[in-house]
Amino acid sequence: MADDKDVLRDVWFGRIPTCFTLNQDETTEREAEPYYLLLPRVSYLTLVTDKVKKHFLKVMKPEDVGEMWFEYEGTPLKWHYPIGVLFDLHASNTVLPWTITVHFKNFPDRDLLHCPSNSVIEAHFMSSIKEADALKHKSQVINDMQKKDHKQLWMGLQNDNT
Repeated sequence: MADDKDVLRDVWFGRIPTCFTLNQDETTEREAEPYYLLLPRVSYLTLVTDKVKKHFLKVMKPEDVGEMWFEYEGTPLKWHYPIGVLFDLHASNTVLPWTITVHFKNFPDRDLLHCPSNSVIEAHFMSSIKEADALKHKSQVINDMQKKDHKQLWMGLQNDNT
């Protein structure tokens, strides 16, 4: 049986090869090339949004660009779930790279929450950390941390410096 440390290391440092493709219904000035990334399992899709958006904006008309969202095989991907959880729920039996479709219009309001900024992601992340700490350590770890430690934890996730 694998040692707990081995499992923790594999999850914490695990990466998922991912191919982002632009939805074929999006209006483009020329064909969009796919964009490939190795995504950390413990991060959030919205933290890679800037890289993906920048890549696809090269072929998009500015007036056709709305809020970006992702889907896999017709299912909108929730930004507030870690990438590893999304992969395990939707694509764990798929051939890699994991192909995610990028959309810039027709945001599915009934299926997804809007994510207006990184501060919303940070608040959600810290809330999740606090919940996990409360369940596992009776909030002893988070309560012993200073505000700068919370920021450092967030910055490490945001900068993929785990």
